[in-house]
Amino acid sequence: MADLRANLAGIQSPNPFWLASAPPTNSGYQVQRAFEAGWGGAVWKTLGEPILNVSSRFAAVSFNGQRVAGFNNIELITDRPLEVNLKEIKDTKKKFPNNAIIASLMVEPKREKWHEIVKKVEAVGVDGLELNFGCPHGMAERGMGAASGQVPELVEKQTYWAKEVATTPLIVKLTPNITDITVTAKSAVEGGADAVSMINTINSLAGVDIHSWNTIPHVNGKGAHGGYCGPAVKPIALNMIAECARNPHINVPISGMGGISSWQDAVEFMLMGASAVQVCTAAMHHGFSIVEDMIDGLNNYLDERGLSAISDLVGGAVSKYRDWGDLDLNHKVVARINNETCINCNKCHISCEDTSHQCIDILKGENGKEYLQVREEDCVGCNLCSIVCPVDGAISMIEIPSDKPMTWNERQAALSGTLISTLKAAE
Repeated sequence: MADLRANLAGIQSPNPFWLASAPPTNSGYQVQRAFEAGWGGAVWKTLGEPILNVSSRFAAVSFNGQRVAGFNNIELITDRPLEVNLKEIKDTKKKFPNNAIIASLMVEPKREKWHEIVKKVEAVGVDGLELNFGCPHGMAERGMGAASGQVPELVEKQTYWAKEVATTPLIVKLTPNITDITVTAKSAVEGGADAVSMINTINSLAGVDIHSWNTIPHVNGKGAHGGYCGPAVKPIALNMIAECARNPHINVPISGMGGISSWQDAVEFMLMGASAVQVCTAAMHHGFSIVEDMIDGLNNYLDERGLSAISDLVGGAVSKYRDWGDLDLNHKVVARINNETCINCNKCHISCEDTSHQCIDILKGENGKEYLQVREEDCVGCNLCSIVCPVDGAISMIEIPSDKPMTWNERQAALSGTLISTLKAAE
């Protein structure tokens, strides 16, 4: 059995699967049930001044028969007194000393406020702190959450204030509602963060009821933007994690989240730089027991690849993630159709003819039966036909031997060198 123990900036847990700060970690009862189910850690639902929540508050986006492809909420931080939460944190840590408990915190951007809450929370024995600079709704309108997280100076300053008194590792949770997440990640590091976590939820409106014209969800006929998460946001999260992981100025561990629903998702996040992962929507959709499959799947994957620990995964694919200008312009792949398995639905022909490069022909065989064939000399290897094909293996993308690799950056450098040589010769 591989070693699944995780270590994020000194925060230890028996496995890398943590519950994210959200409704599933709202109480000691829930967190203890999660630990009994096998979760390695939990980030307690954000603590601060208790607020009033609204009803209703959740909505989901379903797509092509898949329930909860995306999830939207307008719920805010804890609505329970701080003292109650602290007592439950202390009791839970006593019962589960080997599981990681991280307190998510959000207060006004004032030094004394951060000092006060950090001291109170650490006094009950948490393993670490997560500063919530990501919540995009409700709290942002009050100057907290994403309102702070979108201002690099505030991220650095508030991280520094918390770090002044913190004795446990400090994680900064970043908002994705920003042009370049590496800017605020660097600010967190400069403020003294021991780790960063991403992504928090994305600003969104789940939908509009075309019959009543109410937003989804709505509160007595009125709606507001909320936070979007779930499987649909995974590609966005992976990109942001990868951008931070490959940035030399962001030299701290990453806690990854955003659409993780399976052990395979977790592996992807770790390969792109996450040392541990956080899960929310999948647990809300399927319950705490999903962690059993995540643990078993990750164990089997590591064993099959001959890896001894999850640390062997972390960052393994980061070097493969580059700027567009570093991609090989001479690399060529083409589509080939296997007519033994093709069902002649013609979806590939339609998509190629209407929206790509018109390189799939409908031909007739000797028996008069139609079949599809790619004109490889005109195929640009865009992958569209293989993406829309409903039959696995009916279309393969084949690599064609090509000339010496040449990237855009190399090409520009060569052209620049040629121009300089030409100018010197002209002199």
